[in-house]
Amino acid sequence: MPPPQVRLSGASQWPFCASRPRWIPESRAPRPLRSASFAIITPSERSPVPSPSLPSELTRAAYETAVARNPGEPEFHQALHEVLESIEPALAEHPEFGEAGILERLVEPERQVIFRVPWTDDKNRVQVNRGFRVQFNSALGPYKGGLRFHPTVNLSIIKFLGFEQIFKNALTAQGIGGAKGGSDFDPHGKSESEIMRFCQSFMNELYRHLGEHTDVPAGDIGVGAREIGYLFGQYRKVTNRHESGMFTGKGTGWGGAEVRTEATGYGAVFFTEEMLATKGASIDGKTAIVSGSGNVATYAIEKVHQLGGRAITASDSSGYIVDEKGIDLDLLKQIKEVERLRISEYAERRPSAHFVAGGSVWDVPGQIALPSATQNELNLADAKALIANGVEAVAEGANMPCFPDAVHAFQQAGVLFGPGKAANAGGVATSALEMSQNASRQRWSFSDSEDRLHHIMRGVHTAAYEAADKYGRPGDYVVGANTAAFVKVADAMLAQGVI
Repeated sequence: MPPPQVRLSGASQWPFCASRPRWIPESRAPRPLRSASFAIITPSERSPVPSPSLPSELTRAAYETAVARNPGEPEFHQALHEVLESIEPALAEHPEFGEAGILERLVEPERQVIFRVPWTDDKNRVQVNRGFRVQFNSALGPYKGGLRFHPTVNLSIIKFLGFEQIFKNALTAQGIGGAKGGSDFDPHGKSESEIMRFCQSFMNELYRHLGEHTDVPAGDIGVGAREIGYLFGQYRKVTNRHESGMFTGKGTGWGGAEVRTEATGYGAVFFTEEMLATKGASIDGKTAIVSGSGNVATYAIEKVHQLGGRAITASDSSGYIVDEKGIDLDLLKQIKEVERLRISEYAERRPSAHFVAGGSVWDVPGQIALPSATQNELNLADAKALIANGVEAVAEGANMPCFPDAVHAFQQAGVLFGPGKAANAGGVATSALEMSQNASRQRWSFSDSEDRLHHIMRGVHTAAYEAADKYGRPGDYVVGANTAAFVKVADAMLAQGVI
C-alpha cells in the first residue's frame, strides 16, 4: 500500500512520498520541499491504524465501531486512534464515562451536513462543488470551527479536523464546542466574482445550520477575510438578520477582533515560553527555526523577537531563507503580503540572508522549532537533525505538522513538545473573544486583546501540564492536552444526559 503523498499546490505539481519508499535508494531519494502551500493527499484505501495497540477493551470497541461506520476515512481514523490511545488513564479513573457510553457518543458526530454547491464561472458555465459541515460536539457550547476551501477537502479530512477541534476548543476554557466545514472548491486562480458567487451559493445552503448560539464558523485554508465577508454578506441577505457573532475572523471595521491575525503565531510562542519556564528557561537569547511565511509563521517570528529571541528562517514552496541577523519582518511582510513574491526575493534584498532551494529548513541549528507551514512537514529525519543540533522545544504552529514518529523521537530525547491542539489554540481562543465582544457590543484594544490571549494560552499550558502529571506522564503534553480536554467534555456530556 503506498504511503501518504503530498501535492504542491503552487507552481510545481510534482508528487512525492512522505517518506522514502524502501525500493528507492537513499542516494536517489529527493528531499521534499517545505511549504505553506502543501496539501496532504492520503489514499482513501490506506489501512487505518491497527486497534490492537489500544490496551483497553473500551477504547478498542469504540475505535473498531467508528472505523466500521466510517470506512475509507484514514485521516479520521488516525485522529481517533491518537486521542483514544492517550486517554486510557482518564478512563480508568472515571468508570462512569464507560457506563454512560461517553466514548461511543464522542466519536460519532452530532450532525453531518453534505450538500452540493452550484455556481457559474466567468464564462457562464455551471460548476458544481461539494460542501461539508460536521457539527461534532456541542456539550461545552455552540459549535465552533473553521471553513476550509481546498480541492483535497473530503469528509474524512473535515471529520478529522472537527474531532480535533473538540479538544482544542475545550482547552481554551471559552465555552465552545467543536465543528469543521468546507468544500473541495479551489480559490486559487479564480476571479473575485467567481469566489463571491461560490461563497454566496455555499451560504445559500449552510445558513440554515448556523447561528450565534448554534454554530459559528471562521476561516481556515482558502478562507480569509475576503471569503468571510462574502459568506457573512449572503447570510445577512437570506436571513434578514445582522448577527455579528455568527462569524469570526471578520474585518476589524465591522465586528472583528484585534489580534485575530496575529493570534495563532503569538499563541504558539506564548505556549513555548510556558514550556521552557518549567525548565527554568525562556525564549530570551535563543535561536528559533520557523517554517512557513504566512500569518502563523510571520507573527510567531514577531513574538519571538519581542521576547528576546532570534528567528532566523522562513520558507515557502521554493525553499527557505536563513538570516543570521534575524528575520527582518518589514521586509518579509513586504515580499509575502504586499508583493506576493517567492521567499528567495528576501535573500536578494537582504545581504545577511541566503536562500536554499528545496532541502529542509529543519537542518538549520536552533534551540526552538516552530513548524508553522502545513500538516506533515516535519518527518523523523528532520526530528533527528533538530535533536542532533540541540533543539530544546518544539511547538506546532500548524495543524499536525509533525509525523507521529517525529513526535515520538522528540519525546524520547527529552525535547519539550507542544502538540497543535494546545500550542496553536490561540486562533480559536481569539475567535471566542471576538464572539464575546460581539455579544456585548464592545471593542477591546490590541493590548487588552493580547493580554487576554496570553492569559488563555497560559491556562491551556497549565491544563495540559497538570493533566500529564496527574495521569502519570509528566512533561507529555500530548497526553496532557488530550486527557484534560477529554475529561472536561466528558463531564459536560455526563451532566447533560444521553442526548
